Amino acid sequence: MTQELGVLNALDVAKTQWYHFTAIIIAGMGFFTDAYDLFCIAVVSKLIGRIYYYTPGSSRPGSLPPNVSAAVSGVALCGTLAGQLFFGWLGDKMGRKKVYGITLILMVVCSFGSGLSFGHSAKATMTTLCLFRFWLGFGIGGDYPLSATIMSEYANKKTRGAFIAAVFAMQGFGILAGGIVALIVSAAFNNRFSAPSYEIDPVGSTVPESDYVWRVVLMFGAIPAGMTYYWRMKMPETARYTALVAKNAKQAAADMSKVLQVVVEAEEEKLEKILNTNKNNFGLFSRQFLKRHGLHLVGTTTTWFLLDIAFYSQNLFQKDIFTAIGWLPPAKTMSALEECFRIARAQTLIALCGTVPGYWFTVALIDIIGRFTIQLIGFIMMTIFMFAIAFPYNHWILKENRIGFLVMYSLTFFFANFGPNSTTFIVPAEIFPARLRSTCHGISAAAGKAGAIIGAFGFLYAAQNPDRTKTDLGYPPGIGVKNSLIALGCINFIGSVLTLLVPEPKGKSLEELTGENEEPEVEAVGQQQV
Repeated sequence: MTQELGVLNALDVAKTQWYHFTAIIIAGMGFFTDAYDLFCIAVVSKLIGRIYYYTPGSSRPGSLPPNVSAAVSGVALCGTLAGQLFFGWLGDKMGRKKVYGITLILMVVCSFGSGLSFGHSAKATMTTLCLFRFWLGFGIGGDYPLSATIMSEYANKKTRGAFIAAVFAMQGFGILAGGIVALIVSAAFNNRFSAPSYEIDPVGSTVPESDYVWRVVLMFGAIPAGMTYYWRMKMPETARYTALVAKNAKQAAADMSKVLQVVVEAEEEKLEKILNTNKNNFGLFSRQFLKRHGLHLVGTTTTWFLLDIAFYSQNLFQKDIFTAIGWLPPAKTMSALEECFRIARAQTLIALCGTVPGYWFTVALIDIIGRFTIQLIGFIMMTIFMFAIAFPYNHWILKENRIGFLVMYSLTFFFANFGPNSTTFIVPAEIFPARLRSTCHGISAAAGKAGAIIGAFGFLYAAQNPDRTKTDLGYPPGIGVKNSLIALGCINFIGSVLTLLVPEPKGKSLEELTGENEEPEVEAVGQQQV
């Protein structure tokens, strides 16, 4: 027998209203900032290397040593993983709204702190930068489970997938904005403080004012986050948390009456009946959870883990791939600011052609063809395009074939975002019970970030040329870009197989998916006999 609270049913059948778009914007701007902060470092890391690690007399410009490069790129991901687990758990204990403001404050403070990383030496500056980026990542980590959970609990069941996808799609605009801001700032400084190439004047190729460029780019991420703080604090707690976790039917009905602008009955007796069934009281480490949701959690964690190995490898090290195929000229033929500008331009083009469109295809089609289909097709197409780039790799590095490479590379991003990068975020916010929803989403997201860390640290070394004389300064020989791309293709294929563990939530209410509106038949019969 199923029984559903009127307040939750009102949310499920509500027509798309202004409050839905408000929630998308409030949650989405957090994700805009998340993506901007995580990926903008890729644009400016070579500039930072030139400024702080120049070696007098060297034939090549300064570059971040392997351990420093890995730390600068990966430390925010480590913070994100920790934040996803901590704030995911806290969101189920304290409520989504109470924790939501804390994550935003962390993001704003640490974005500014990253740009204000100073020290008497390169080591001191990088240490300070890594410290701020870890805590920045910690705040970003909290945004993942909270934004997804809040949007899923506010949405109606007909368009829930599109609403959660729209929040996540702001990540695409964040990546795009990272490229555009770096493009504008580096162009402005290069125009004002023009410099010769490194091979002409090694010292003069990096003007002192270059140090402002990466700082401005990193600090810009605080602006959109700070603008949404007031509105985050004005949002009421979600009715599903208030009713099913905090057990306050009266408050849930009052909050949603204001949001939906209709009268909603409290139904306290019905809530008590639902909550008192043993079926709805199991914990995360219980046999009931394992039986009902164990395979689901395995599916959401493993697919997100595998996806992020490939996705973050591609995103964080685009500049290395572009250099390897000759799309970016050798660093010594450019000044520091010109190199930053060209890297930013390349990232912006990829984001514009492949990344952003993929997200919005998901928004348009997810409630039509479903999460499972999109994720499966995405993984398979990513596998195909990775192999199509990798196996004829020597073909793509020829100058006349670079446009073809750009198209193929963009398509891998398109199918990542019109595919598992979106669905791995959406599904964990739908298929777990309200009292464990934020925690399980945090666990799934943390598994993804573990994959991202492997991608960030591993690809950095793996993609190095097998020929020791052609590796980047300080790196040991690797397996090369070609073999690294083949490995990523294999990872995507395994992801498509593990997608079979993930259920299809399309068109169902959250309580239908989790069984929170069901009353055990046996118990009902027993009560009648008494």
